[in-house]
Amino acid sequence: MRIVDNSGVTTGKLWDIFCRVIDNYGDIGVGWRLSVGLAARGERVRFWLDDTSALAWMAPFGAPNVEIRHWTQPIQTEGLAPGDILLETFACEIDPEFIAAYAGWTGARGQKGLWINLEYLSAESYAERNHGLPSPVMTGPGAGLSKYFFYPGFSMATGGLLREPDLAERQARFERADWLQQRGVNWHGERLVSLFCYEPPALADLLDRLATGPQATQLLVTAGRATAAVTACILNKTRLQPLWNKRELLSISYLPPLTQYDYDHLLWACDLNFVRGEDSLVRALWANKPFVWQIYPQQDDAHHRKLEAFLDILAAPPSLRAFHQVWNGVNSRTNGNGNHQPQLPVLELDSWQQIVTRAGQQLRQQDDLVTQIMRFALKNL
Repeated sequence: MRIVDNSGVTTGKLWDIFCRVIDNYGDIGVGWRLSVGLAARGERVRFWLDDTSALAWMAPFGAPNVEIRHWTQPIQTEGLAPGDILLETFACEIDPEFIAAYAGWTGARGQKGLWINLEYLSAESYAERNHGLPSPVMTGPGAGLSKYFFYPGFSMATGGLLREPDLAERQARFERADWLQQRGVNWHGERLVSLFCYEPPALADLLDRLATGPQATQLLVTAGRATAAVTACILNKTRLQPLWNKRELLSISYLPPLTQYDYDHLLWACDLNFVRGEDSLVRALWANKPFVWQIYPQQDDAHHRKLEAFLDILAAPPSLRAFHQVWNGVNSRTNGNGNHQPQLPVLELDSWQQIVTRAGQQLRQQDDLVTQIMRFALKNL
């Protein structure tokens, strides 16, 4: 055991981290950042993925001490010694044969073992109540083990947020104009807005607002669903109203897939960021720029409660709260003429900036998630 820095210690162990890719930006994004963060502090990681394709552009050069494994069905355990720590992201349900191998391997060595479920990020109160709690496994191949629930979060009573030790230094070195030029973005000082989204119901309204000023805006659209949504929306708008952008105050650049580092750079370069899911929300907080979050939709509108809890801890002013609600379709409803979608409120970036700056300062007082999960492992091994 050796000290890494003032923030924590290394266990010097091998972690088996499992991830099922549902949204190939979010699930794998969190899992990869966690894996890299552990490896950077002296741990060894095997990162198990059922779909590794996104890493080809997200992390094309890999990372030292992180081994990528294809999570097959059934998983191949012959000749493979399980790691010291078993971690499943977002309750992804590791195969029973691997659990059995892990239980047998630790038991044969008289070791306790450690099985962690990294939960979804939430500002709701249950994250604090359940963080760190064990759940004894009574039956099945893992009988005798305990699974611990590790909750990322926004308060000292949770597991914190993913944040690299050198993040502030990287931001201080960042040159916006140089990065934009390297990415082929033709920038002439206009407002820059990044768009990473699903298919928000208010997308057409946003494009109209940006196209009518009061200032010129360049919209930087990320690859994938955001690009598909914007191109479809523009085709429809042009068909119905060919002169919707007649003043040409809105220009649009479609970006190629970005590495995780370059996605950080995109957020740092822009004056307003539209983000989606979990990983990009955290990166938007660290970017210290006004942002709007599109939360991953859930059945029965459970994501609306999650959104409100986040806006509460952010102490969001009415304009920011209302913008989030419309962007996420919270107040949309169906009437006799079809779906009714409220209009987006005015962008109030100056006041939103104050909120983000304050939140970022508070969150940086917490230990980051990697530091906390390593400390948790050291305590419970």
